[in-house]
Amino acid sequence: MVYHESPKKNRFIGSVQSGLSVSEAARRHDIPQRTANTLWHKFLETGSTHARQRSGRPSKVTDRLTRHVVQYSKKHRREPLRNIGLAMTPQISTSTVRRVLDRVGRHRRKARKVVYLTEAHRKARMAWAVQYKKMTRRDWQHVIWSDECYVYIGDNRGTVWVTRSAEEEYDENCLVPTFKQSSIRVMVWGCIMGGKKGPLVVLDYPGGRGGGMTAKRYQEQVLEGVLGDFYQQMCEERGMAVYQEDGASCHRAKTTQAWLQRNGIESFPHPAASPDMSPIEPVWKTLKTLIRARPHPPTSLAELKTAVLEAWDQITIHDIDVHVKCMGDRIQALLKAKGGHTPF
Repeated sequence: MVYHESPKKNRFIGSVQSGLSVSEAARRHDIPQRTANTLWHKFLETGSTHARQRSGRPSKVTDRLTRHVVQYSKKHRREPLRNIGLAMTPQISTSTVRRVLDRVGRHRRKARKVVYLTEAHRKARMAWAVQYKKMTRRDWQHVIWSDECYVYIGDNRGTVWVTRSAEEEYDENCLVPTFKQSSIRVMVWGCIMGGKKGPLVVLDYPGGRGGGMTAKRYQEQVLEGVLGDFYQQMCEERGMAVYQEDGASCHRAKTTQAWLQRNGIESFPHPAASPDMSPIEPVWKTLKTLIRARPHPPTSLAELKTAVLEAWDQITIHDIDVHVKCMGDRIQALLKAKGGHTPF
């Protein structure tokens, strides 16, 4: 008798729920037809693929062992389930460890990747949250959020979803080509406000040693190029505006700060290592998702620039507002985390 692990059973159930027949899902996951029928009927009846409780010898997973499994998993979060089972007395299988943890709501999940925060970062973030916690949604409408972002050919880190049948798995329109790490990339600068999508600039710089984004290039291409006019337009439209930028060296440069003062542009402070406190960060994610979803991905620098500009045009005011409107929630989450990481 072949024993099928719970993850395999769950993948089978997921395939049937996504539209495959029981027979097709059974073939895909290498499960005998009779077993597949039994699993599906069990799921319909009980909502689970776990075996029904039967009479027989008592389970060796006592309440005490359950507590040990949970405590060990909290202390050794990166340990594979197999190692947790081997560390128990008596030893238990991987599937038993998984069932024990499932019952208490603990599961194996991908660890989130976040910006590294020093103690100084946490204190600065906390101080910033305290300073601006009383800002209202109307107040946040006056902030121009800006940022730079790299976009490169072969950026396939996101998931592209397609609607297809089982037979169309390798149809050209259902595939996402992958590339070797490409040196073809562009840096773009953009800005947003509540209810407003600002300009996007594909920055022109040579790259390489000494060819990065300098203060001079930033001032010429961004500040003098588009920001000055956009800032004045927003001041006239909304009565006032403040300009947010992160702590990049070209932003902190004395010549950049002098340019902003000379042109009457008021800056809005932003704590270091705080992408979760800027609503433009998730907008970049939307932009990259739109580029990845193109039927034919860009293969040259010219095509990449075109794709970026077209993706920016596709971003709606709703895509922007959904992030700007939750600035109050971001501040509260930062206060709750005492300057640490937040879900945003």
